[in-house]
Amino acid sequence: MGWISMSERDLKRIEVLSEVRTGRRTVAAAAAVLAVSERQAYRLLARYEVDGGSGLIHKARGRISNRSMNEGIRQYAVELVKTRYPDFGPTLAAEVLLDKHELRVGRETLRRWMMADGLWLSRMQRRTFHQPRLRRESYGELIQIDGSDHRWFEQRGEPCTLLVFIDDATSKLMQLRFVASESTAAYFEALDGYLKTHGCPTAFYSDKHTVFRVGKQDAKGGSGMTQFGRALAELNIEILCANSSQAKGRVERANRTLQDRLVKELRLAGICEMSAGNAFLPGFVERFNEKFSVPAVKTENMHRRLNVQASHLADILCHREQRYVGQQLSLAYDRKQIILERSELADKLAGQYVELYDFTDRPLEVRWKGHSLPYRVFSKDQRVSHTAIVENKRLGHALALVKAQQDLKYQPIVKTNSEKTGYKKDPRRVYGPDYEPKSAKVDAVEMPV
Repeated sequence: MGWISMSERDLKRIEVLSEVRTGRRTVAAAAAVLAVSERQAYRLLARYEVDGGSGLIHKARGRISNRSMNEGIRQYAVELVKTRYPDFGPTLAAEVLLDKHELRVGRETLRRWMMADGLWLSRMQRRTFHQPRLRRESYGELIQIDGSDHRWFEQRGEPCTLLVFIDDATSKLMQLRFVASESTAAYFEALDGYLKTHGCPTAFYSDKHTVFRVGKQDAKGGSGMTQFGRALAELNIEILCANSSQAKGRVERANRTLQDRLVKELRLAGICEMSAGNAFLPGFVERFNEKFSVPAVKTENMHRRLNVQASHLADILCHREQRYVGQQLSLAYDRKQIILERSELADKLAGQYVELYDFTDRPLEVRWKGHSLPYRVFSKDQRVSHTAIVENKRLGHALALVKAQQDLKYQPIVKTNSEKTGYKKDPRRVYGPDYEPKSAKVDAVEMPV
C-alpha cells in the first residue's frame, strides 16, 4: 500500500473516530465536534471500521467532475481564442464566443483555460514593479513640479489647484501656490515667485501635461515648445517630462501628505479662500521642511543667480506669439481683431510679423523689434468658445467661467396676455349699510341760450 494524501479535515475525523472506538467519546459528541449529523457520524464510523483511515477520504477524489465540460469543447474554445481573438480578455472573449459561435462558456472557466495555455496572465503575473530611484546629490539640481486638484478648503470654499515645487535631493517644499486651475499663466506666477526666492535651478521635472510638453511633436506649425518651455529656455533652465507618475513619486507622495496635513491646518486657521491660503503657505512650508526635509548628499547649491531685470523677467514670463499684419494694418488674436494705429512705423508693417505680449496683470502689448505699437480692438468676445477643447485639469475652472457667463446673460421677460392688453382685475365689491354707489362723472356741457 502506497502513500495516501489526506487533508486536515480527514486527519481530524480519524482522531475523533478513534476516540469513539476506544469508548472515550460518544457518537453524538463526535457528530458535534465534526459538525455533521449523528447519522453521518455513524456512516463515517462504519467506513472507518471497515477500510481504516483511507475510508474517510472523499470518494470523488481524483475523478472528473460531473459538471466539467467536454475536452473537445475546451480545445475548440481555446483554439478560437488563440487564432481569432488573441488580444481579447476572458470576459469579452466569453461574450464573443456566445454571440459569434453559439458556444456558452463561463467567464472564469475560460479564464482558467486561457491561463493554462498561456493566453492570459493573472493579476499577480501582470504586476509591475518600479525600482526606487536614488535622490539627486545636490540641492537645486532637480525640482519636481506638479499640480494637485483638491478641495483644499473642504466645504468652506470652492475646489482649486495647489502648485507644488519640491527639491528632489532634500524633499524640501520650494514653492506652494493656490491657483484656480493648472494653466500656463498659473505656472508663470509660481515660477516668478520661485526664481525671486531661490534663483534658477538646473532642471524641472514634470509630467506630460500640455503646459510643459507639445502633445503633437510632428506639428507643422509652432516652435515645437510650449510657452512655459520657451520661458525656461530663455532662462537657461531645462524641463524634463516623466514617463509615469511613479517616476516623479517624490512630488506625488508630497501631494498625498499635503492633502492630509494642509487641509486640516487650513481648517484650524479658518481659511476658506485662495488669497488667504497663499498668505498662509509660507509659514506652513517652513514648518513642513523642518519636519520632513533631509540633508543632501553634497553641500553644493546648484541654484544660479537670476541675472534678469524685473521688467525683462515679466516679458519672459508671459504668453508671447507672432502674428501677421494684413494690408489694413489688422491682425487676429484670441478671437479679437486688433487694428494698429496709423503712424510712420506702423504704415511700414503691412505684410510683416509683429510679436504680441499677453500679460496677466496688464493689457496686451504689440511690439516690433522692441518698439511698442499703439492699437485698438475692433471686436471683443470674452465668452468661452463653443465646442472648445478643455483639458481635464482645467475642466472645473472652465465650467465656473461658463456658469458666470450664463448668470450674466440677459433673461427675456415673458408677459402674459393680460399684461400685454393692459387688463386689470376688478376687485370683488362688498355691499354694506354704508355703501354709496359711485356715479359716473359727466363733463359739463355749455348749452347755447
